[in-house]
Amino acid sequence: MSKIKFAIIGYGNIGKRHAQHILANAEATLVAVCDLPGFSFDESLPEEVLRFDNVARFLTECQADVINVCTPNYLHHPHTIQSLQSGKHVVCEKPMAVSSLQCEEMIAVANQMQKTIFVVKQNRYNEPVQQVKKLIDDQVLGSIYLVNVNCFWNRNAFYYGEGDWRGNKLKDGGCLFTQFSHFVDILYYLFGDVMNCRGIIKNFNHPYIEVEDTGSFVMQSESGTIVNFNFSTCSFEKNMEGAFTILAENGTVKIGGQYLNTIEYQQIKNTELPAIKMDAKPNDYGQYQGSMSNHDRVINNVIKHLQGTENVMTNASEGKKVVEIIEKMYASASIING
Repeated sequence: MSKIKFAIIGYGNIGKRHAQHILANAEATLVAVCDLPGFSFDESLPEEVLRFDNVARFLTECQADVINVCTPNYLHHPHTIQSLQSGKHVVCEKPMAVSSLQCEEMIAVANQMQKTIFVVKQNRYNEPVQQVKKLIDDQVLGSIYLVNVNCFWNRNAFYYGEGDWRGNKLKDGGCLFTQFSHFVDILYYLFGDVMNCRGIIKNFNHPYIEVEDTGSFVMQSESGTIVNFNFSTCSFEKNMEGAFTILAENGTVKIGGQYLNTIEYQQIKNTELPAIKMDAKPNDYGQYQGSMSNHDRVINNVIKHLQGTENVMTNASEGKKVVEIIEKMYASASIING
């Protein structure tokens, strides 16, 4: 069976992470990368990987099956559409887009071209998330009363200085798009859609950006569960926590750690989750850290799906749903100034 040929548009921090896992996969090959004119490509790239600084020429000339869109948030929409129209499948980094309308347009083109959009939501692969997903699907926990989500990270001036799109309202979208869309996705993945959102957001400690750095929301899931969702990029000096606490009829369980990588607490009727050892590490960018680095599993899922042996882990409709939930949250939020 021939290898799946990948190409990457956007060769920054996350683009390099995609390249690393494509190159490490025996069933994949990296054929091309594209970034801005004057960009200095990583010297570790194999010589046979073509380098481009023009998107149109990149899409016309690179012989890829799949384009990995790893550009800033506001470019996911045009770059995904252009890649689909060139006859390629697309792996789209989070968030899928900065509006649900953009997501709809991307899906329409994918359907027209009969191609697949794979949305990167790698935290779904975290073993604690999968263990709790099974508990919920098997109805072991019974009725779920309350879900508390805490996402407390650090993003500093260095982070925002790396790109002029970061913290820009139109290009970035806000913390729920850029830092915490993975947590919104896990909320949706485990508990479904939300309604009756009410929230407060404020920028406490980042005067050089146009978006919030802290927020707190109360919502309700489809089944009636009360959801508290608290987030901030003001955790002092380093990321503190990414956690889901679930209080239910037949048990209480907390997925915790900095990146949803441990079961911190469990008391479940007639059930005990096995010990979980997460070998994966967070995406480490030197001055700050991101979510768990499960991109190898994302790439493998793309390959297996195209080979006809696996379903898509996060499809375009689910990527759009996460954007819709974020839009609901922001629409409900009161903005505190001063």
